[in-house]
Amino acid sequence: MNKKFAAALSGGAVLVMALSGCSDDESDNKVDDWAKTVCDQVQPQLKKISDANASIQKQTADNSKPADVQRTDSQAFQQISDAYKAMGTAVDKAGAPPVEDGETTQKEAVKELNDSSAAYADLRKQVDGLDTSDQAKFADGLKGVADELSKISKSGDQALQKLQSGEVGKAMAKQPGCQKPGASNTASPDAKA
Repeated sequence: MNKKFAAALSGGAVLVMALSGCSDDESDNKVDDWAKTVCDQVQPQLKKISDANASIQKQTADNSKPADVQRTDSQAFQQISDAYKAMGTAVDKAGAPPVEDGETTQKEAVKELNDSSAAYADLRKQVDGLDTSDQAKFADGLKGVADELSKISKSGDQALQKLQSGEVGKAMAKQPGCQKPGASNTASPDAKA
């Protein structure tokens, strides 16, 4: 059950980091500039999500006490919620990408990022409400959280996928700030909340 929980959490962050492949085609400078503006703001948030995933996976692997798992998961969900909110703000402040239907794409992406932020904040509340005094009850409650997490990571990805496709996606894929953090980032044992 805990492995399912960690896998579902990892899946939710993958979408944000899964950008289109790099292209050698010359892109319009305005699109590249827009992508750089967004990606420079996104990189620290991707690291926060990666660190939060690592803290949950570490706690899951440890056969930890329910109270420790609850505390770690709660902090991680809050960290992920804050990261998605900050990414939504970055995309919002960057303005519409200079492409066809850029304004619609931007608004949909901001809504999706904000919805993800709210969903992780709700998961934190669910985890905080679990009974840690009874291992079996806690495990059942955690299973419910994992099921909810799985739904969050599978639902409503179209806006982000659209933002990360076409000309904008190619420009974003070139930016170091929008590339998935390396494996060394996931080894951090003391993720900050």
